[in-house]
Amino acid sequence: MRTLFYSTIVALALGGTAAAQTARSNRAATPRPAAARQTPTPPPTDPTERPMPQPPAPIRSNAPAAHPCGCELPLPAVVAQAAGVRFTPADFSEETRQRVAQLHDEVADARKNELNLQINSILLDAEAKKRGVSTSKLLEDEVVAKTVNPTEADAQGYFEQNRARIEAQAGRPVQFAEVKENVINFLRHERQQALAKQFAERLRAASNVKVLVAEATPPANAAERARVLATVNGRNITSGDVEDSLRPKIFATQEQVYALRRRELEMKINDLLLEREAQKRGVTARALLEAEVNSKVPVVTETQAQSFYNENKARINGEFAQVKYQIIEYLQQEEREKLTAAFVERLRQGAGVQLFLPEPEPPTFRIATDGQPSKGNPNASVTLVEFTDFECPSCAQSHPAVERLMAEYGDRVRFVVLDFPLEQHANARKAAEAAEAAREQGKYWEYVALLFRNQSALGVDKLKEYASTLGLDRARFDAALDSGKFADAVARDQLEGRRLGVNSTPSFFVNGRRTSERTYEGLKAAVEAALKAPK
Repeated sequence: MRTLFYSTIVALALGGTAAAQTARSNRAATPRPAAARQTPTPPPTDPTERPMPQPPAPIRSNAPAAHPCGCELPLPAVVAQAAGVRFTPADFSEETRQRVAQLHDEVADARKNELNLQINSILLDAEAKKRGVSTSKLLEDEVVAKTVNPTEADAQGYFEQNRARIEAQAGRPVQFAEVKENVINFLRHERQQALAKQFAERLRAASNVKVLVAEATPPANAAERARVLATVNGRNITSGDVEDSLRPKIFATQEQVYALRRRELEMKINDLLLEREAQKRGVTARALLEAEVNSKVPVVTETQAQSFYNENKARINGEFAQVKYQIIEYLQQEEREKLTAAFVERLRQGAGVQLFLPEPEPPTFRIATDGQPSKGNPNASVTLVEFTDFECPSCAQSHPAVERLMAEYGDRVRFVVLDFPLEQHANARKAAEAAEAAREQGKYWEYVALLFRNQSALGVDKLKEYASTLGLDRARFDAALDSGKFADAVARDQLEGRRLGVNSTPSFFVNGRRTSERTYEGLKAAVEAALKAPK
């Protein structure tokens, strides 16, 4: 509920919800030559017409000036080299520079907003204690309950006014019925945001709030972390308080910047090696790619497309006849990418490819796990924490991997679950409450397994039906679910997740460090590394 005080409103999501459930890789995708990144139609220009990079002489430092975000990792004078060519920070494209600057600006803006957020949070907690209610109940009474729900006409009007932007985001024509619920939710959040702002202003007016700086800036050194930025009824908010809250944002930004720069360097290196090889063979880069990649792409048959359709029918909209050619094109592209990756790898062998970009170090967080559903030894040296959503397909896919790990490691690892129902999943929050109600009767893990097996049927009636399946006391279970007994517990988990920068599910942390892994092999490697780490 703390997010009601964020200064930015919830953006309207148009489909693509699966992307929100999927952890993004910290690594760049398989690098490909620029000419290979085209569609199957010939590229408009011959890549060999571009001048080939030459080694700079002498080497000089071209690292950009430090950004006031306090989040930039210093760049070395040479960021990569291959085939005798050295790349410096000056070689990054203007597009990459602008995107990096935009990401850095977002951190600077977040720092400004964080100070206000911390002030409002302190005031909110104090008012809740004064009234003898939880912060969730306070916001429910003062914001949620007072929000006038948008009508379908309101949503229709918003859609018509913003249709061009919505369709641009979707990349296709969009009908109102497709996005009606998303628009209504967006407008509701917008109205809640306005009410939350008004409520915060009333709390501030009735309190002794002193903001001591015109703008929150990053501390220049460790001692500056103690600098007081504001006081709320005599309570200090320091620079360190703000920086600690920004750690997830700063790390996420550093990851994005690293990925942007690495991707561009990989592409530059691939282009260089492609052009060198083409010159060596006395052909154009396009002809080389045609010979080594395009001419070798196998023909995908209708039988193969049908097999793919049958295996993925649950995720595909439409009958086979409608999507056959799209599937064939998709499978052909997959084959083309495999051949391209193999060709790139051959080109890079012996080319002395080296990257010197500084990779961001994941921060380690203290995660509030007391009283949470857990398995394994409470005193284990390794704790695996998962933020989950019972309506999230990716969470259901990862569940067997976690179960396998826990069976394998036994008391060597502790596994803890926190709830993080996503906004786009209408039944996820109530399902999380139901899991807590089942835990109250000692059947949490059994109930969770049922939820993951029945993600398409998580309405309240079904949640109660599953309780009967497990032989739970229905009267007790129903009362807990209907009364919202565990709503605050779910909200606390969400608040903890947001504090840690969680924005997708499943999100895993191993000994307080977030990992992008979610497969059995990936999680096992992360657990093994933690077990072997110096204590």
